[in-house]
Amino acid sequence: MLALAGRAVREFPEHEADEVNLRRVLDLRAHREQVYFNQVAGRFDRSYGPGRSWQAFGQLLLRILPPLVVADLGAGEGLLSELLARRCRKVIAVDNSEKIIAYATAKAKRNGLKNLEFRLGDLQDPPLANASVDLVVLSQALHHAEDPAKAIRSAHRILKHGGQLIILDLLQHTFTQARELYGDRWPGFAESHLQRWLEAAAFKSIEVTVVAREEEPPHFQTVLAAGVK
Repeated sequence: MLALAGRAVREFPEHEADEVNLRRVLDLRAHREQVYFNQVAGRFDRSYGPGRSWQAFGQLLLRILPPLVVADLGAGEGLLSELLARRCRKVIAVDNSEKIIAYATAKAKRNGLKNLEFRLGDLQDPPLANASVDLVVLSQALHHAEDPAKAIRSAHRILKHGGQLIILDLLQHTFTQARELYGDRWPGFAESHLQRWLEAAAFKSIEVTVVAREEEPPHFQTVLAAGVK
């Protein structure tokens, strides 16, 4: 009966995603410290503490970054790129808008950020050499890609051995207006999609977890996905 049931469930369309999620959940259970971190993060905003904010924590974490070479793909005007450039050895920001690249380049020059370079290009095939960066960041950019899986494969290509990809994006949602309001191609991503794409691109030490939820409708949730080459 168990064997029959096992064959039957394979006919359901959710079967493949369920198998991916099972691997992800079992991995999270094996790394209990990540579960604890998520629980702590969930309690962070429930009680007021003077001077205690994510902005302050972010500045603290920036101070302990090693001297990395970073690629910020789908960087837009480069807010994150500028923050990283103040601590990293070099940051290469890629965006597909000529106007944004021109604006961001001039702004970086005014701010004296000589280690921040903006390049015109597609995050699905970024204009960077193979094995040339230590860290690739896709921050709220992957949902603009026509082919997210290709973007993840390209991130693997440009990373050095031992380098890391970090993705911050929206969890799959039903807010259809996002396409018109924000130009999104994808309504966020299921955790199983990100897990499967990272595995297919040959990333190791994969982590996919929800790290934030907005209190106001439509209650967007942010998912963090990471992997090591």
